[in-house]
Amino acid sequence: MHKHETHLSRLVNVFRRMGRNYSPQEERRLAGHLGALVAFGAYTAAWGTVIGMRKTELPGAHRPTDVVVTAAAVFRLGRLLSKGSVTSPLRAPFTRYEEATGPAEVQESPRGGPIRSTVGELVTCPFCLSVWLTTTFTGAHLLWPKATRTVTGGLAALALADTMQLAYDSLTQKNAE
Repeated sequence: MHKHETHLSRLVNVFRRMGRNYSPQEERRLAGHLGALVAFGAYTAAWGTVIGMRKTELPGAHRPTDVVVTAAAVFRLGRLLSKGSVTSPLRAPFTRYEEATGPAEVQESPRGGPIRSTVGELVTCPFCLSVWLTTTFTGAHLLWPKATRTVTGGLAALALADTMQLAYDSLTQKNAE
């Protein structure tokens, strides 16, 4: 047990030194980011395992419409989860409210220790969430293609409706000037 603790403490010290060398001006939470990478790897492996166990046949190519609709769905769901004012209770354990930033969106900052703040970074970043959401929708397309197309189609319609709302608001404000 003592030998294991010694190896672990050496590894921790090496990682801390690497973090200080990586970003001497500001603290970057490399350990938390490494944890997020490991979690994402496990998440992706779980999808791969389930798909492999079901012996789901992989498509030869993506349907172009599925790519576009899934991209719109990932965009909309990523914004909703990471910036939506209505979804702020999901992020609240990991973030601190800063300000309202747009129609039904808020700006938040990560808070807490290494794990908590890393989760806070992830859940406030639509770009970060998009990787997880794309993985989810890709696996779901393989296992439940009809249900997934229904969900991604609905989210894509929401993205288009939001775009139309913002365009309408922009036009009415421009005409009012």
